[in-house]
Amino acid sequence: MIELKVRKVGNSLGVVLPKEVIHRLNAKDGQALFLIEAPDGGYQLTPYDPAFEQKMAKAEDLIERYRHTLHVLAQ
Repeated sequence: MIELKVRKVGNSLGVVLPKEVIHRLNAKDGQALFLIEAPDGGYQLTPYDPAFEQKMAKAEDLIERYRHTLHVLAQ
């Protein structure tokens, strides 16, 4: 467990992530991170956009279902 402290940043509040966390998230300066609410009421911090992942899952499903049609159209 890593303890984070909430600090005042201008007129807002923020947290500073330790170097180890930044390394594990493979995050870069200016990159977006996503805070996802978990079913148990907690939170998960991730560099992956959950909305994009849902769209990609739907796209992969469509590609799988219409693989033959897409192959014919590509010729």
